Amino acid sequence: MKKQDSSPRKLRLPHLTAGRIASIAASLLVLALLVGLGIYLNAPKPGDIPTSTSQMIFAVARVNDVLMDNAQADDWSEGRRLGTQLLELEICSGEHKGEFLEAYNYLNAYTNLDAKENTRLIVQLGYDDSGALYVVNIFNYDRWQVVGAFVLVFALVMVLVGGWKGVKALLGLLFTLACVWFLLLPMMLQGVPPIPATVAIIALTSAASLLLLDGPTLKTLCATLGCVGGVAVAGISAAVVGTLTPLNGFNTENAEALVLRAADGGLEISGLLVCGILISSMGAVMDVAMAIASSLHELHTHNPELSPLGLFRSGMNIGRDAMGTMANTLILAFAGSSLNTLLLFQVYDYPIMQLLNSDLMSLELLQGVAGSMGIILTVPIVAALSGYIMGRKRKQN
Repeated sequence: MKKQDSSPRKLRLPHLTAGRIASIAASLLVLALLVGLGIYLNAPKPGDIPTSTSQMIFAVARVNDVLMDNAQADDWSEGRRLGTQLLELEICSGEHKGEFLEAYNYLNAYTNLDAKENTRLIVQLGYDDSGALYVVNIFNYDRWQVVGAFVLVFALVMVLVGGWKGVKALLGLLFTLACVWFLLLPMMLQGVPPIPATVAIIALTSAASLLLLDGPTLKTLCATLGCVGGVAVAGISAAVVGTLTPLNGFNTENAEALVLRAADGGLEISGLLVCGILISSMGAVMDVAMAIASSLHELHTHNPELSPLGLFRSGMNIGRDAMGTMANTLILAFAGSSLNTLLLFQVYDYPIMQLLNSDLMSLELLQGVAGSMGIILTVPIVAALSGYIMGRKRKQN
C-alpha cells in the first residue's frame, strides 16, 4: 500500500513556451489596436455640435419629505395611485449635491413614480431666467443600485458554478459588449457599411470569447468558423427575404428618428435590419457551435480512430437534439419582446391578412426564422469542419 504524500502541493504555473509567449504578445497587440481604434472612433470630430440631450443635467435625488399628496388608488389602472405630489428633494450627486429643491410629481397610469420618504429618483435639473436651480422633470426611479447588485449576483453565480471558465466567460461577455458599444455603433454612425462592420465584429468577438474559454485548440477553431458561418447564413437568408418582401431597416423601430441622424453622418439605415438579426442570433449560434465542437472533440479524444465521416455523423446526431430547443428559444425571445403588440392584435381582432402583412409581424417572423435558420445550418457546418479537421489529424498520426 502506497504511502500518501502529505506535503503541501505547489501551485503549478503554466509553462511559458515560445509559442505561448508569441500568442500572448499577439493578443496584447490586437487588444492595443482595438483600444486605439475605439479611442479614434469615439473622439469628438472638428465641427461636431453637442446634442441637446447631452447638455441636459441629470442627478440622483432623495425624497426628504412629501409635502403634499392627493393621489388615490384607481380601479381601472389596477390600483395604481393617480394624482399629484409635492416633494422636497435632496440632490445626492453632481455639482449641486446637498441642495434641497421642491418639485411637483404628477402620477398617472403610465408615468407612475409613486414617491415616499427616502425614495431615490433621477431628476432633470435646469436654471430659470434668474439663474435659480429648479427641477425640470422627475425622470425615473434610481434603479441602478438594485440592477447593479443583480448584475454582481449574476457574475458571482457564474464564477462559483463555472470556476475559472466562468471568469473567462465574463471577460468574453465584457469584451463583446465593449466591441458593440465602442466599435460597431460608432462605425455605423460614421458611415461604415453596417453589414460588413457587423460581420467583422461578430467574427472578432466570437473568436475572442471562444479563445478565452478554451485557448487555441481545434475545437475553438471549429466552433469559431461554425459560428461565423451560422451567423452569415442567418444574415444572408434575412437579406434575401427582406429584398423580396421588401423589408429593411426603414421598417424597424426608431427608424424615423435615425433618418435625421443619417443625413448628417452617413448612417445607412437600410442594412440595420440584417445587422440586428446577426447580433441577436450570435449568442444562440455560438452556443450550438461550441456544444457540437466540444462534444466531437471529446469523442475524438476518447476514440482517436473515428473517421471524419463518423465524427460528422455523431455531430449531426448531437446537433439535431440541440437545434430544436435553440430554435424555439430564439423565436420565443422575439415573440416575447412584442408581447404587448400581439395582445393588441387579439384585442382589436385584426383580420389575419392584415396581421400577417403588417410590418411588425413580418419583422418578427423574419428575425425569428432567419435566426433559427442560422442555428439549424450551424449544425452541419460545425459537424463537417470538426470531422474534417479532427479526422485529418487522426490520419496524420
